[in-house]
Amino acid sequence: MAHSYTSCLYHCVWSTKQRRQLITPEVQERLWPYIWGIAKQNRMKALAVGGVEDHMHVLLSLPSTLSVSKALQLIKGGSSKWIHETFPA
Repeated sequence: MAHSYTSCLYHCVWSTKQRRQLITPEVQERLWPYIWGIAKQNRMKALAVGGVEDHMHVLLSLPSTLSVSKALQLIKGGSSKWIHETFPA
């Protein structure tokens, strides 16, 4: 019986719209754990999450069944929706 093992790490970086400095320390304190949760819920491993006021970095290990585009859709879409609902201003 043959077994296979896949290990790919993805360093993903994206910025806020128009590079506006919206990710304040208050937002970061709640956003980084939220992103960890999205990853865990979708069988991804977030190895590092962080960033500054106008962009963020996520180092991900994905299961072989999940495409990079789908992973980023889940993380970016989920976190953006959460930010707009949690910090409407």
